[in-house]
Amino acid sequence: MIEATTIDDKVDAIATEVVRAGAGVVDETGEYPRAALASLRSAGVLGLISATEVGGLGEGPAAAARVVERLARECASTAMVLCMHYAATAVIEAHGPIAVRERIATGEHLSTLAFSEVGSRAQFWAPLSAAETAGDHIALTARKSWVTSAAEADSYVWSSRPVAADGLSTLWLVPATAPGLHVRGAFDGLGLRGNGSTPIDADAVAVAADAMLGSDGGGFDVMLGTVLPIFLLMGAGASVGLSDAAAAAAAAHAASTRFEHLDQSLAEQPVTRSSLGAMRVRADAARALWSGALEEAESGRETAALRALEAKAAASEAAITVTDAAMRVCGGAAFRREVAVERHFRDARAAAVMAPTTEMLHDLIGRAVTGQPLFG
Repeated sequence: MIEATTIDDKVDAIATEVVRAGAGVVDETGEYPRAALASLRSAGVLGLISATEVGGLGEGPAAAARVVERLARECASTAMVLCMHYAATAVIEAHGPIAVRERIATGEHLSTLAFSEVGSRAQFWAPLSAAETAGDHIALTARKSWVTSAAEADSYVWSSRPVAADGLSTLWLVPATAPGLHVRGAFDGLGLRGNGSTPIDADAVAVAADAMLGSDGGGFDVMLGTVLPIFLLMGAGASVGLSDAAAAAAAAHAASTRFEHLDQSLAEQPVTRSSLGAMRVRADAARALWSGALEEAESGRETAALRALEAKAAASEAAITVTDAAMRVCGGAAFRREVAVERHFRDARAAAVMAPTTEMLHDLIGRAVTGQPLFG
């Protein structure tokens, strides 16, 4: 029974009692984490960053990142669903209609980003999809490649080329029920198996002109100023949570597994202890950088954007290193699903190749520290 009072306590209780219980099935079957989402919805967590005037909790990006981190320790698929929902919500809060904002605040509406495309791939800021005036509406045509919660969301924050203005992109709020949208197939990937990320095709999908989020041609500015900061912090949080979970699982396995002929645990072996210590250092270093980035975001420091870039890059690579080490420490047992290490190992791989990739982040950091514009 979940009887917590604060939002952090509620999330922790749901993560422990609901998300953890379903994580194995979600991973094994690829089933969308509906039970976890239902509990989070009932607790008001879907409205975490919605403004209080529309019925939300009025929290900011740091709070969203902390929720994602806590969920990622138990189920990275659930964490990814919330990550994309919060990223979309940030845009809708800034530019969307009040009716949708109110439904998100009360947990009645799940949204997600629809940025990635077949043609521009990881360069999410440069969509190739079309938006054309067709009588009294706008017709959207696109091949979106990766849309989390594609068949589950109520709406998509959708990118296209501008209708008429200069600029790289324009954003739209597209209802999931719009005629002409086609969700293609089911997700069957290496990791994040329950996040429901599948392609969506749009065949002259009609949306009203006032479905535009921001100005025509202004999508890039919204991506950079609204989406990227919260997405970086949440993405880093997911990797931090995965690192922590893998390090803890490996330590628990080493402490409970014995060499009967030596009457010693695996943890009593110097090489094992050294590996566990190195894992802990790497995981804690990533957590420290991420925590610092959250503090800078909350205080509005000038270096907050740089620190968020650093946190995402460091945490993504740390998760790969730590989960790889956990597989080695646990040996053959790591290949069994019940140990959960192999699930963390697979889930951790996504962050490094999910836009902005680690290589992109390093380039952006290099641009920032040399006084160059991030994009250009």
